[in-house]
This record gives sequence, structure tokens and C-alpha cells, in this order.
Amino acid sequence: MKLTVYGKGGIGKSTSSCNISIAFAKRGKKVLQIGCDPKHDSTFTLTGFLIPTIIDTLEIKNYHYEDVWPEDIIHKGFGEVDCVEAGGPPAGTGCGGYVVGETVKLLKELNAFDEYDIILFDVLGDVVCGGFAAPLNYTDYCIIITDNGFDALFAANRIVASVREKSNTHPLRLAGLVGNQTSDRDLIDKYIEVCPMPVLEVLPLIEYIRVSRIKGKTLFEMAESQGELINICDYYLNIADQLLCQPEGVIPKEIPDRELFGLLSNCYLNPKAQVNNKNIGQIDEEVDIEFMLL
Repeated sequence: MKLTVYGKGGIGKSTSSCNISIAFAKRGKKVLQIGCDPKHDSTFTLTGFLIPTIIDTLEIKNYHYEDVWPEDIIHKGFGEVDCVEAGGPPAGTGCGGYVVGETVKLLKELNAFDEYDIILFDVLGDVVCGGFAAPLNYTDYCIIITDNGFDALFAANRIVASVREKSNTHPLRLAGLVGNQTSDRDLIDKYIEVCPMPVLEVLPLIEYIRVSRIKGKTLFEMAESQGELINICDYYLNIADQLLCQPEGVIPKEIPDRELFGLLSNCYLNPKAQVNNKNIGQIDEEVDIEFMLL
């Protein structure tokens, strides 16, 4: 099974990806996580350091692909999860999306894809241009990491559009949303009411998730010495279990930008209407002013 993980930049996508990868490994699967971001830190919490990228390796090999071996680019992480970082060109000098395509090409030439039960692409932010949407060409399911905020759901809607477009030519489905670090889910529920899709899991506000990123450890590794984290790991195991059941998934239909803006803005500007079931177009002026002052 091949998966892509997308989401707004800074939403906790890589932290979630690493913990989901470990969850699959805990279920006895052989897992490869591929970081598709020029800053090459997708696998940091799995390995504890910034591993050499494919671009780094190709430079050392003078771009002779035939001289690259699996052990040059695949690094072992916690829980026996294998890790690859695509890397990218220096800022402003080239296309990072092109590097993603070359990464896939090289891994195929090395027959690496045939060695794993699960391959997880952790892809740069909410950028779904041709290059960074390329991993969708190779995967069975897309997972979108979001929170209960306007910006993250707006980004999610753009990713939904990319999944819909790619599903026209590839057997791709959206597995669903994962809400990360959120105390509420009212906006998530409002969004999926209009744009139906599964919600695989919603993780509450947990400081340990942020701390794990700083420490360079997955929550599963931290749980070995901090038993109180075991229950948090269950969230990720639940996500893995749902995906291992090979769900049907959905081919989503994105919401037009103006419609989405209005939908989510009303939730912010008129929360009283959500509670009191007022007309959605009736905006409370006092709440509107409070929102503008935030």
C-alpha cells in the first residue's frame, strides 16, 4: 500500500507521518517513509538526525545513478522504519517537485518499492503544483492532516481538488482527514458536511506531540519510558488499522473558494448562530468586532 500525506505547512504533518509509520510497523508491516520536502526533516523524529538526502548522495556520485545503492539513500529509523529524504535544490534555484519525481525514479530503479508493505510519502505543505502533486500518481490513498482552523481547512480543500484531478487518471482515493492538535472540531464537521469524506481520527491538544518533534523522537519511542503516552499512541494505531482494512475511500469534490470562505467565516463571525440555530446569513455585530480584534 502506498500513501501520501498532505496538509498545511506547520500543521504537524511530518510528526503525524512518523507516528503513523511506526503504527504500521507495530502491526508487523515493513515500512518506508519518503520525505518530499527540500528542508528534508520529514524523518527527523524517526532517526533523530537529518539524514543525507538523495540530492546529497547524487552530488557525491557526480549524478551517476548507476553508482547509487540502496544503502546510500535508505536509512534505518526507530521501529525498523526505513527512511528516505528527497531533498531539493537551494532556495530559489530550481524545482523541488522535480526532485520528488527523480526520487521515485531512482527508488524504482533500485527495486525499492517492491521491498515494502507500506510506502508513505510525506509531501511539502499544501503545495499541490505538478511536481509536488507527483506522489499522488504512485499512491493508493491520500491522507490530509488538518486542524480545526480556517487556514488548514482552506489548504485541505485545495488538496482535495488535487486528489479529485489525479483520480481521473490514477486509482487514487482520499482515505480521509486527520485532525491534529485541536480541542474542537466544529469547523471540521462543518467542512465535511458540505464536502463529505471520512475523518480517520482527531487528536486533542497534547503538548507531548510538540515536545516529541523537538526531541527528535516519535511518541512511540517516548512511550517506552513514559507509560502515560501509550494511550496517545493508540490514536495512530487506530489510523493504521483503518487503512490496513483497505477502505473504499472517496473521490472528493472540493468546495469553490468563495463558498468555503463564507462557510468557515460564518463559523468564526457568528458562533452564536451555530449554537442557537439562527439563520446562517445573520451575523452578530458584536462577535464580528471581537473577531476583527483578534
